[in-house]
Amino acid sequence: MPGILTLGEMLVEVMRKARDVPFSVPGEFIGPYPSGAPAIFADAVARLGFPSAIIGIVGNDEFGMLILNRLKNDGVDVTHVRISGTHLTGIAFISYFSDGSRKFIFHLKHSASSKLSPKYVDEEYVSRFEHLHIMGSSLSISKSVREACYKAAETAHNNGASISLDPNVRLELISPQKFRDICKPIVDKASIILPNMEEIKVLTGIKDMDLACRSMLDKGAEVVAVKMGALGSIIYCGNERKHIPAFKVREVDPTGAGDTYDAAFIVGLLRGWSFEKAGYYANAAGALAVTKFGPMEGCPTNSEILEFMGREQPEILKMFET
Repeated sequence: MPGILTLGEMLVEVMRKARDVPFSVPGEFIGPYPSGAPAIFADAVARLGFPSAIIGIVGNDEFGMLILNRLKNDGVDVTHVRISGTHLTGIAFISYFSDGSRKFIFHLKHSASSKLSPKYVDEEYVSRFEHLHIMGSSLSISKSVREACYKAAETAHNNGASISLDPNVRLELISPQKFRDICKPIVDKASIILPNMEEIKVLTGIKDMDLACRSMLDKGAEVVAVKMGALGSIIYCGNERKHIPAFKVREVDPTGAGDTYDAAFIVGLLRGWSFEKAGYYANAAGALAVTKFGPMEGCPTNSEILEFMGREQPEILKMFET
């Protein structure tokens, strides 16, 4: 069965145990947790029961094995993940604050993940998949990772696969203008754009969110789904604009929720659902993702999403019974 492929950074996250503790003072951390936006996405796709694969590099260390074991156990194809004997697995340190913001310190530019290059992207392997998902964070790590993503996108596009882009902007790694420049080759091929409210403005350079989204449609995107956290999501498709209300949950850890949303939304569309139905499904998946600590720990299964929707908004579940 054709499935979904992604590629890019594979890392572990180590998080502050308490909120409002900056990195500049001593304090407790918890982790490591398997992470990396593409890895979270791949894991979420697999947990939804859809064929999933990832191309990347981890170090020959316990952090790398932690990530690989998690992905394998959840059903992700990791046969094209390399193990580097010369570079360590990537690490991200995160501190959370009460206003909802997060602060990151990354060890990525000199990690195993940064050594991904076009020579590790097998064109025959990429051509097997019906969909390719690219993360802006992957484009930002290094020139070689960026070129690997471009090669995968070119191969997928030439073989008729659909392509999606989550801007996943990391301004800690790159300037806004350079970010727009490096995303352009993917934007030109992508049929699905999956930003949050600020990322769409960075991606387009347009401050008005509505105008920014419509500019992506003008460039050739078929769907733009804007993730808005507790406000739900807004989906643009052709001349339609649809707000999908959020499911109310108690947030424990927001990391990975956007990647989980991406996975559920794309899986829904590939199952032939309307963008509205896929939007509700993705909102529910993203909501469940924030209820557990750790980027992948909240990735839900299909049955968990349906059970959650039936409990929280039973009228929506009727959409999934046909």
